[in-house]
Amino acid sequence: MTYYVYVEPDPERRTAAGAAYADDSFDVVHQMSDLDEHLQRNPETLLVVIGATVDLEEALSFAAYQRVQRPLLGALLLRPSVEPDVLARAMRSGIREVIQELDIEGIRASAARSVDLSKALSTTMRGTDGTLNAKVITVFAGKGGCGKSVVATNLAAALSAQGTRRVLLVDLDLQFGDVAIMLQLPPARSITDAIGMAGRLDETGLRSVLTAYRPNFDVLLAPASPAEGEHVSRELVSEVLEVARGMYDFVVVDTPPFVTDQVLAALDLSDWFVPIVTPDLPTLKSIRLTVEMFDLLEYPRERRLVVFNRADSQVGLTVKDVEEAVGAHLSVHMPSSRDVPVSVNKGIPITLDDPTHPVSLAMRRLADRCAGTAAAEPPPKRRMFAFGRKR
Repeated sequence: MTYYVYVEPDPERRTAAGAAYADDSFDVVHQMSDLDEHLQRNPETLLVVIGATVDLEEALSFAAYQRVQRPLLGALLLRPSVEPDVLARAMRSGIREVIQELDIEGIRASAARSVDLSKALSTTMRGTDGTLNAKVITVFAGKGGCGKSVVATNLAAALSAQGTRRVLLVDLDLQFGDVAIMLQLPPARSITDAIGMAGRLDETGLRSVLTAYRPNFDVLLAPASPAEGEHVSRELVSEVLEVARGMYDFVVVDTPPFVTDQVLAALDLSDWFVPIVTPDLPTLKSIRLTVEMFDLLEYPRERRLVVFNRADSQVGLTVKDVEEAVGAHLSVHMPSSRDVPVSVNKGIPITLDDPTHPVSLAMRRLADRCAGTAAAEPPPKRRMFAFGRKR
């Protein structure tokens, strides 16, 4: 496991560092421009040692950015000599220590202190039992074309809060999952790579099958082909979500437009249920059946957040009509916008691409409800309006 990485453009210094730190927890990159890709491939990294020939402004900018994006990632700065003004600026940017580059023992001691601090901070960010105990949020729609995956990806992006929270997005549409395409992620790893670890999956094993999208924002992709998804069991899905609870603050699950054993496994472990409805009669029927299914399975009503997608569409149905039809309060209204498919084609959720967009604001309201940072509005009195026989 790579705990820290050394960045140094000068080949002679890299060679000297390799001799001084020849162990499994130490890695080397040549340029600061290579560092972001390295951190995405190695999310367990706890320390960056910035070499003496790295440009000072570039080093300080990196540290200031990572202090917010990756709070657990420490940074040490090596300089030919330690000057007071450089030390002061480094401390303000978030660099933990500045060390003279020839002080090998000092660098080792500083690195050990920084890694210990990161591990301690990781512990304090967890619950009293040592786990993060993530909230699982399952996004569901009984009909395709409702914008379910758009909601799931943007909800995960909003919950990540610029990397200050740890979020995992799980694509549980095992036959035709779109998350990889929507985020333009290479499908090199997927949930099927965890099949061989079923029954003994741990944090290290789960990390090995994840794909990093942004700092503290990881994705578990669906299989590359529909046939592979048939081998993913309900028990494996439960195991993945249980392990992920101890690694993240939030786990967002995107699902297929039908109920499977794997979907039921996710729903059974969910803290929030997010059905998606659009103002058209086939979707209203499917969401009504979904609400009734949730009632039969005794999923708490107060944990359901119905998203009204394309809420401003002029199709002859009012909000009151829709609420009566589905038998549930519409918690979040998300407007329709051509900017949404544009953002999908760019591979960037609109919540990240345009944070002030009306769709982004609606997604942040949904994220606030899931995170418990927004007060829930009491649902209006329900009227009974069904498409068929009431249960």
